[in-house]
This record gives sequence, structure tokens and C-alpha cells, in this order.
Amino acid sequence: MNLLKPNQLKKGDKVATISLSWGGAGDKEILWRYQQGKVRLETVFGLEVVEMEHTLKGTDFIYAHPEKRAEDLMNAFKDPSIKGIIACIGGIESIRMLPYIDFEVIRQNPKIFVGYSDSTTTHMICMKAGISSIYGPTLLVDFAENVEMHDYTVEHLKRTLFTNLPVGEINPAPEWTSEHLPWIIENKNTSRSYSSNRGYELLQGEGTVQGPLLGGCLEVFDALRGTPLFPELEEFDGAILFLETSEDKPPAWFMECALRTYGIMGILDRINGMIWGKPMDETHYEDYKKVIKKVLAEFGHENLPVLTNLNFGHTEPKICLPYGAMAEINCESQSFSILESAVR
Repeated sequence: MNLLKPNQLKKGDKVATISLSWGGAGDKEILWRYQQGKVRLETVFGLEVVEMEHTLKGTDFIYAHPEKRAEDLMNAFKDPSIKGIIACIGGIESIRMLPYIDFEVIRQNPKIFVGYSDSTTTHMICMKAGISSIYGPTLLVDFAENVEMHDYTVEHLKRTLFTNLPVGEINPAPEWTSEHLPWIIENKNTSRSYSSNRGYELLQGEGTVQGPLLGGCLEVFDALRGTPLFPELEEFDGAILFLETSEDKPPAWFMECALRTYGIMGILDRINGMIWGKPMDETHYEDYKKVIKKVLAEFGHENLPVLTNLNFGHTEPKICLPYGAMAEINCESQSFSILESAVR
């Protein structure tokens, strides 16, 4: 997997916000939250924020016009003044943009793209175009966090996007939350409740393994099978596969079936290890671990290194995972590191 890294961000750089799936950022009842996230990009990171033409057109327009979403994405990549692209939020159907994507535009204009959940689709678009993108925070969730952004999220954004040094060891977040407070302005100054984090858990494996990062949100990643966006088998060679589950909290049988299919496809024979994000509310936490071990054993991979309970995906705070970057699972220390920079 040889992906071109985007250039690092600097204070004063212009970044674009974009609605690629759900268009809620432009709905009047939560526009305050969009503005709050925008201000954080400006004040915490020193960036200049611009909206693409259709970013704030609202849920109905964004749903009805996947071609306009794709147009915004293409224009953001083509605009030389824009140095990074931040997804406003995920959703469930950004795949509808695919007929309108110009992969050559992305290939010729590599730049930072950040998002998670349904942004998995856009990450696979970037990967097909040959550039690395960042599985990480979105504007409406993380940048617009009530009261203030979590220091852990801020630290990892700065370590990943604003320096071309190796990202290094990723320590577990000291605390975590999945608490849902309705996005109403009355909650603007109410902090969510956090719980102590138990740290990473070594599910199986020994020694140390390395490989380029590849993965996303399990439900979205799995739904891309059979489309031109799903990675070719050889792209899994030696990879560390990262997966996490959404706020829909899919049952353990869904994960079991998906992993079994990856086994039949030969994917599990090719990867060097797996990391899993903490499930939302820790729902199905133990059941997920059981099916991961069960399916890996079915395919003779009882010793494949698997580290669980990492801080990416649908819980906060979050790390950033750059696609294609060399990463390491150390089973002896139960640690995870990204051995190279995410940007150049």
C-alpha cells in the first residue's frame, strides 16, 4: 500500500467544512453547533474555515443531491487555497456520491481529509485515488463538543495534522464517554459525563507486528464489499486492520458474519494484526471479543495480534488514524504506535 501523504497544516491555513452524507450542519436548529465547531477550528488550531457551496444547505437538499456533495468534494480538492477538508458529520449514504467522483482530481491534489463513521466511504475514495486520509474527528461531534474540546482529541489532532514527525506511541485516553446530550442550544454549556478508561486489552497474540493502517467503521466498510471502493485483496497484505462499530451498536452476529466473510475472502490470511475501537456505551463489549476470537480461530489465526478498546470511532475522545501509515502492535507491552508521520 503506497499512498501519497498530504501536506501538514499550519496556523493560518484555510480548511473547508463539507457535508458528504447527512446535511444536518445546515439545519437551523443545530446551526449553532456547526458555528461552535467552526470557532474551535479557528481559535484552538488557528485555521481559517470556509464552507463549500452546499455545506449548509440542510438535510433535505443534501439528501436529494449526492451530485452536489461530490461537486463540493471535487472543488475542495481542486482549490489550491484549501489545505484540508473536515467532514461535518457522517450518515448512512455517502456511497451515492460515487458516480460523480473524479479520482484524478483527488490524485493530482492530495490534501488532508478528516472524518469517521460514514466518512469511511470517502476514505476509500481517497485510497482508490492513491492518497492517505485521516480517520478522525468530525466537526459537529468533536470540534463542537459542549463547553470545550477534550484535550486528548486536541493533542492527537496536533500530533497528526500539524507536524511531519512520526506520530509515535498512542497512549489510551484517561477517560471516555458515549453520553448523548441532545444538540439543543440549552445544552451548550453542559459537559457530558466521563468514565475512567480501562486502557487497551490484548485479546490474543504475542510479540510485535507492524503494518500499514487500513479499515474504518465496520458497517460501512462491510457495505462497500462488491463496489469499486472496497480494497483489492493485495491491499490487505501485511496490514493492521482497524475497525469500530457505530452508534447503531450492531449485534455480535453481524460482526461474526462480516469477519467470517473476510476469512472466506482470504483477508484474514493477509493481515498482520487488528485493532478495535471502543464500542459505543461499551455495548456488546464482551460479546464482540468472543466472536472476534471465535472467527479468527475458525481460520487458524488464534495467534494473530488483536488489540481492543482503542479510542477511535463512536466514543470520545479520539485519536487519528492515517491510512497507509506504518503502525505497530506490541503484544508484550499491550501498546499501539504509529511509526511514521501522517503528513509531509
